[in-house]
Amino acid sequence: MGYLVERPLDLGRLVSLVTSPERGGVACFLGVVRNHHEGRGVARLDYSAYGPMAEAECARIVDEARARWDVAVALEHRIGPLEIGEASVAIAAASAHRDAAFAACRYVIEEVKARVPIWKREYFSDGTEEWVGAGHATG
Repeated sequence: MGYLVERPLDLGRLVSLVTSPERGGVACFLGVVRNHHEGRGVARLDYSAYGPMAEAECARIVDEARARWDVAVALEHRIGPLEIGEASVAIAAASAHRDAAFAACRYVIEEVKARVPIWKREYFSDGTEEWVGAGHATG
């Protein structure tokens, strides 16, 4: 599975990848482009990544979640230009019970934000722009 995609994210598709008759709990996270950052209006943004390293780190994070909890995990992160309201990252984690699904979902998003080399360039409504994060993007 490729973790970086340039097309709109489909959370329903990710959920379908992790659900099964023995998994009764599904937790999801959807990161959506918001219209502000630290008091400044955001007009749009652009995600860039060091592809091979980002794909490998996403795979490691998903494998870690699977090792820590009895879960199935699907993850995708969008790259390229995004408008306000578009989904930038989607995670679905499924387990027999909700506790493991919630824990795994939270683990994956926190680790993606901390470790995956993805950069966000924000274009502010005042005409300025700024790069944010490399493995520590805010969002």
